[in-house]
Amino acid sequence: MYWFVLVLSGALEAVWANALDRSESFSKPGPVVVFVVALAGSMAGLAYALRGLPVGTAYAVWVGIGAALTAGYAMASGQEQASVVRVLLLLGIVGCVAGLKLVS
Repeated sequence: MYWFVLVLSGALEAVWANALDRSESFSKPGPVVVFVVALAGSMAGLAYALRGLPVGTAYAVWVGIGAALTAGYAMASGQEQASVVRVLLLLGIVGCVAGLKLVS
């Protein structure tokens, strides 16, 4: 259960990061609500996962998932240039995160 919550909270990290990225994000209530709810859920999920997982592993997984999803979304939405090398490097992050789960 701790791993499931950790993965979900890592995905919520990508949600709040992308809500924060909008140029008008804090001038309209919608993005602010998305940011606050996703941030609270992400932090609460990380805190819950830390009850049963080592802090170094849990934090690395949480950040890795959030970073990979945030960068992947930015490339998919055209905000950033996509390339084979970038995609392979992001897959490397995902592979390392999966490796941390396997050795825990």
